[in-house]
Amino acid sequence: MTLRKVARLPVHTGPAGWNAILPPAPAFPSVAGEVGCDVAIVGAGFAGLSAARHLLAHEPGLSVAVLDAGRVAESSAGRNSGFMIDLPHELTSADYAGAGEAHDRVLTRLNRLAIDFAEAAVADFSLPTGFFQRSGKINGAASAVGAQANRSYADHLRQMGEPHEMLDAKAMRAVTGSAYYSGGLFTPGTAMIQPAGYIRGLAVGLAVRGVRIFESSPVTAFESSEGGWILTTPAGHIRATKVILANNGHLESFGFKAGRLMHIMLNACMTAEIPPEALQTLGGRDSWGITPSDPMGCTVRRISTAEGGNRIVIRQGSYYRPDMQTSAADLARVVRGMRQKFDLRFPSLRGIPFEHSWSGHLCLSKNAVSVMRALEPGLFSACVQNGLGTTRGTLTGIGAADLALGRESDITRFFAAEAEPARLPPHPFDTIGANAYLRWKEWQARAE
Repeated sequence: MTLRKVARLPVHTGPAGWNAILPPAPAFPSVAGEVGCDVAIVGAGFAGLSAARHLLAHEPGLSVAVLDAGRVAESSAGRNSGFMIDLPHELTSADYAGAGEAHDRVLTRLNRLAIDFAEAAVADFSLPTGFFQRSGKINGAASAVGAQANRSYADHLRQMGEPHEMLDAKAMRAVTGSAYYSGGLFTPGTAMIQPAGYIRGLAVGLAVRGVRIFESSPVTAFESSEGGWILTTPAGHIRATKVILANNGHLESFGFKAGRLMHIMLNACMTAEIPPEALQTLGGRDSWGITPSDPMGCTVRRISTAEGGNRIVIRQGSYYRPDMQTSAADLARVVRGMRQKFDLRFPSLRGIPFEHSWSGHLCLSKNAVSVMRALEPGLFSACVQNGLGTTRGTLTGIGAADLALGRESDITRFFAAEAEPARLPPHPFDTIGANAYLRWKEWQARAE
């Protein structure tokens, strides 16, 4: 029995905008003293809360505790763009196609299981309908290179037998109100969510059903014991028979997969409430989502009052940070770039300020695999979401819960067949190489 220290805790720059636009949430308690449970889950995001819900669905009598280092929905769960994507969305490819048609067919089916799981949770916990809308998304293109990427991806979807629609500039303007886009590729299966609202609703619903949710309770050390595991927090301990680590890239902070995980910081801005007269001038629909045809381009969402106000969210500006944090200066630099990109897309909204800007942490592996498996007896992982925290997080959370229950499923078989994350170059060569590559790819995708 050896006490192992956790190397680093989450550090966030800027508020989680999706959380900030919702009414204040009552706090969950912190761990105090000694708490016992059957299964402890580290991380109250998509993976952790999905794992808790899946555990209760199959073993209602289990005692489950979920710990988060900060407030629920203030970390990565409130910092993504809220796309639950069903189709292959490989960020390291030129057009999102994955590892071949057979692999992508299986992954698409599993992604849809995760989206169905989320939709059922929305109904089960009576979440507002605006927090989950199965409305599809568009890959937006503004250049010949972007248009070619869309055509290439459309060919892949055609081979898979997946529905899609190519949009011209007129159709793009009808949706977005913007004349910036020359075309787009619409796919109907994505669910657009209010990520912070969904996560907060999931946490409250699970708490009502007996799951103990603990906020502001970072795990600072952990050790195996004769009866399972002991997790140390600043003011207490959790004793659990089994533990699920659902903390994405901070899996490395717990001593696993060192030198194999790529930590990318990606930044976003959210406008202030857009006045009615400005919305009328802009035109377009009141709610839509665009991912760039090139993965290194800008993600853009327009939301309505059902999601927290009439606002536009834009996300871009990535850089590699092995310490999993960004600085205020980094964020300020990329916000200036996003302001320029926003004004190019929406010139009629130049006077609308950004009310919130933030940095978020993506964890990728070089070979695009996740880490959903048993790490040690009684210790399981639902981590490394490869930039798809909503869908992949939900999927790995369900899979890790199955492992903890001793169940085999299509999800556990899929992730069990994946290779280990590939090794990265040693530091500092990883940082130098990754940031040079990201700058080059962003320059190539500058119009997108």
